[in-house]
Amino acid sequence: MTFTTTASTTRAGRTLALASLGFFLITLDILIVNVALTRIGRDLGGSTSGLQWVIDAYTLMFASLLLFAGNLSDRIGAKRALGWGIAGFLTASIGCAVAPFLGVLIFARVVQGSAAAIMLPASMALIREAYQDPKERAHALGIWAVGGAVAGAVGPVLGGALTTIDWRLVFAINLPVCVVMLVLLRSVQKSAARPTRFDWGGQIAALATLSGLVFGLIEGGSLGFASPVVIGAFAVAAVGLVAFLAIQARIRNPMMPLPLFRPRGMRIALLVGFAFMVGNFGTVFVNSLFLQQHLGMSPLLAGLVFLPSAAFSVCGNMISGTLANRHGARVPIVFGLLTMVMGLVILILTAPLGSPWAVLIGSIFTGAGGSVAMPPVTSVVLASVPAERSGTASAVLNTFRQVGGAVAIAVFGVLIANRTHFVSGAQTSFIVAGAVILVAAVAAIFIRPPVESTAAVA
Repeated sequence: MTFTTTASTTRAGRTLALASLGFFLITLDILIVNVALTRIGRDLGGSTSGLQWVIDAYTLMFASLLLFAGNLSDRIGAKRALGWGIAGFLTASIGCAVAPFLGVLIFARVVQGSAAAIMLPASMALIREAYQDPKERAHALGIWAVGGAVAGAVGPVLGGALTTIDWRLVFAINLPVCVVMLVLLRSVQKSAARPTRFDWGGQIAALATLSGLVFGLIEGGSLGFASPVVIGAFAVAAVGLVAFLAIQARIRNPMMPLPLFRPRGMRIALLVGFAFMVGNFGTVFVNSLFLQQHLGMSPLLAGLVFLPSAAFSVCGNMISGTLANRHGARVPIVFGLLTMVMGLVILILTAPLGSPWAVLIGSIFTGAGGSVAMPPVTSVVLASVPAERSGTASAVLNTFRQVGGAVAIAVFGVLIANRTHFVSGAQTSFIVAGAVILVAAVAAIFIRPPVESTAAVA
C-alpha cells in the first residue's frame, strides 16, 4: 500500500513538473519576445502594427484554437494531445529562429501559437487527472502557475540578455525545454479518451470572429477605423460571433457547450481571466516599448526592470493555494485584482516622470496581485465541471484569457502608435486596464465556495 501510494505520488509529481514546464514555455514565448521587438524591427523592418503582429499572431491563434484543443484533449487523451503540442512548438520555434523576413516570422508565430493552444488545456487536464482531492489540486495549481511566474521572472531578463547577442536566440532557447518535456512525457500515465465529433463549424466561426476582431483593432490604428478593410474585418467578426453562438446552441457535440456557463462562479472566473490578461500582458507590452523606445534603455536593462515584479509573482503563486484553502477562492481573487489596480494607478500617475523605477514599482503590484488571483480562478473553473470536461473547461477559461491579452495588445498598440503622444497613450492604456480589472474585482465579490461537479455537461 505504501509502495503504491509512493509510486502514485511520484507519478503525480512528474505530471505536475511536465504541466508546469508547459505553462512556463507558453508564457515565456509571449514575454520574452516583448523585449526583443525593437531589435526585430531594426533587423526585419516593419511598423508598430507589424511588430504587434509578432505578438498577436501567437496570441490570436492561441485564443482561436484553445476550444478546439480542449476538445482534442478530451477526445484523444491529454497525454497524447500534449505530445502533439510539444512537437509542434519545437518545430515552430526553429522556424522563428531562422526567419529571414518579418512575414516568415509572423507565420512561424502562428504555428507556434497553434501548438501552444494544444499544450495548455492538455496540461491542465493532466493535473485534474493526477490530483483528485480539491485541496491537493489547489496547491498543485498554485505550483503549476509558478511555471508562468518563473517565465515572467526570467522572460524579460533572459530576453534582454539574448537579444543583446542575437534576438533569434529568444526562440532557440525553447528547443532544450521542449526536449526535456518530451522526456518527462514518457513517465506520465496514459490519459482516458472520450471520442466525440469535432465541431468544425464552430471552430471556423470562432477563428473568423477572433481574427476579424484583432485584425480590425490592429490595422485600425494604421489604416484608420473608417477604412473599408477595417470595417469589413469587424463585420466578419460580428457575423462569426452570431454564427458561433448559433452553432453551439444547436449541434450535438459543441466545442464550447453553453451549459458550461450556467454556474455563476464559471461566468465570473471567465471575466476575471479576461481582465487579468488585459492588465498583465497589455501593460508588459506597453512598458517594454516605453522603456526602450521612449526612454532609450537597452533590452537587457529593460528586462531587469521587470525582474522584481516577477519575483513577487512567484511568491504570490506559492501562497495563493494556501490562501484559497483557508479563506475560500473569493478572498485571494478580490485582493489580487485590487492589488493590480493599485499598480496601474501608480503607472498612470508616474508615466510623465519617465522613471524606470516607477515602472518597476507599479509592475510589482500588478505582477504580485495577478499571481495571487489567478490560481483560485482556475480552481473555481475546474470545480464547476465533471472531470471528463476539464479539458474543455480549461480551454474556455484560457480562451477568454488570451482574447483579453490579444485585444489589449491591439488596443494599446493603437493608443501608443503616435510617438509624440506616447506618454498620454500609455496612460490611457493603463486607465482602460484598471477599469476592466476593477469591474472584475467587483464581480468576484459574488463568488461562492465551488461544489465539485459530477453531473455531465450536455
